[in-house]
Amino acid sequence: MNYSSKLIENAVNEISKLPGVGRRAALRLSLFLLRIDPSHTISLAKALIEMRDKIKRCKECFNLSDDDICKICKNHNRDRKVICVVSDIRDVIAIENTSQYRGIYHVLGGVISPLDGISPSDLFINQLIKKIIDNRDIELIFALPATIEGETTSFYIYKKVKDYTENITTIVRGISIDDDIEYADEVSLGRSIINRIPYEKDMKR
Repeated sequence: MNYSSKLIENAVNEISKLPGVGRRAALRLSLFLLRIDPSHTISLAKALIEMRDKIKRCKECFNLSDDDICKICKNHNRDRKVICVVSDIRDVIAIENTSQYRGIYHVLGGVISPLDGISPSDLFINQLIKKIIDNRDIELIFALPATIEGETTSFYIYKKVKDYTENITTIVRGISIDDDIEYADEVSLGRSIINRIPYEKDMKR
């Protein structure tokens, strides 16, 4: 693709690095940004830079946050005896949108995947295990992807904490989530959380 402007070409090169954005789509977006009011383009650039520079990991749940402690962990109305284990922030957003969950979260930062070089030590698993050992009356809810990697991660954590808590559950399977929690419709996801089942029962299916 030939460009009449090196500046446009540079913009296309960068935008096309985004997932799901090809070079033609990147060109359309670049030209759109040129057409709109300059203040909108400047606001977008500032928002992206600020997000990249200032975003943090919550020190308690490891969710992405503006502050050292995220607003969910700060909320005294949340049940701190119930921890929902998820892969990343997209799952937190999906579950929060159901308005059916009042516990807190633990964000692993991914799932165990030897083929991708992701081991337990690459995730926030040890921090979760410490939480369970230190607070043995916690209910642990697995809400990880319905993939081999997600199931492997759930089983790994289960083996590590089963002697420290008797209340380990998992969301009901069969909801329309493809591979990821984030794609579930809110009603089905909400019901799957409310009707969660013991993890050991799910293992025997």
